[in-house]
Amino acid sequence: MDREWRAEVRAEVQPRWVFTLPRRGGPDGLARIRSGVLHRLLHAGDEPVLVRVAQLSRDRVLFGAQAETEELARWGIERMRQALGIDQDLREFYERFHSDPLIGPSVRGNPGLRPAGKPDPFESLAWAICEQLIEFERATAIQRRIVFRLGRRCPVSDLRDAPSAATLAGQAPALLASFDLSESRAIALVRVAREVASGRVDLESSDHEHGWRRLARIRGIGSWTIQMLGLTGQARLDQLPAGDLAYLKLVGRLRSGGDPWARATEAEVDELFARYAPWAGLAGLHALRAGGVAAGAMA
Repeated sequence: MDREWRAEVRAEVQPRWVFTLPRRGGPDGLARIRSGVLHRLLHAGDEPVLVRVAQLSRDRVLFGAQAETEELARWGIERMRQALGIDQDLREFYERFHSDPLIGPSVRGNPGLRPAGKPDPFESLAWAICEQLIEFERATAIQRRIVFRLGRRCPVSDLRDAPSAATLAGQAPALLASFDLSESRAIALVRVAREVASGRVDLESSDHEHGWRRLARIRGIGSWTIQMLGLTGQARLDQLPAGDLAYLKLVGRLRSGGDPWARATEAEVDELFARYAPWAGLAGLHALRAGGVAAGAMA
């Protein structure tokens, strides 16, 4: 039986900095773009919230949400505002680095670049575990299988949401491994889900570092996973996933003067991007887009 939404809320938002609504949905299939409108299903506990976002003009973005109550609908809008980064004022970052030798060309060419945020930090954490040390296409295929088998579906919109921490906490690692997730990562995902579902790790807390320290005690959860959680799930633009192969290759090429086979260490990546604090994570995205600008960027 189709669900009847009891409440609908709309909010027109003026971006605080250059902003462009994504033109394509995510590779995990959770966000859909239909006639230029972004559609996303969220859940507050067990309560579904359907959110739509349309860009009316450069300075006007319309959010709409349907849910059981107005409070839930407003919650959904706030979650999507954070995921899209529409309230981030990046003017100071632009003014400081638009002439930077490494990231300046990207900053000037794409001043509104932001991380691809997630509306639920647990979703970000779970997907980071799926993406550990494997190619992106294979990781997103695993994510789609998890969503199809364990995700939550809206019969009205036919959208799906990622599974909750409680759902993943109750799964056997063997089931997750059947989706092509390695055994060790399947175990890590279940353990992380149990920590979050039990409340021992609160990803919503403003004290992010406390949760990160507890997560780091779980075998298979390293700095890259936690940095991805911070960057894409908790709007922490200071978090750079320095161990990512793309950064190891980029910095290695810069430090070597252009050797395509050179690889930097994670510490060397952190050292290079320290100059962009407190926006190292955002600077990293611009650096990858800029490609390997001349080795003079190391000066």
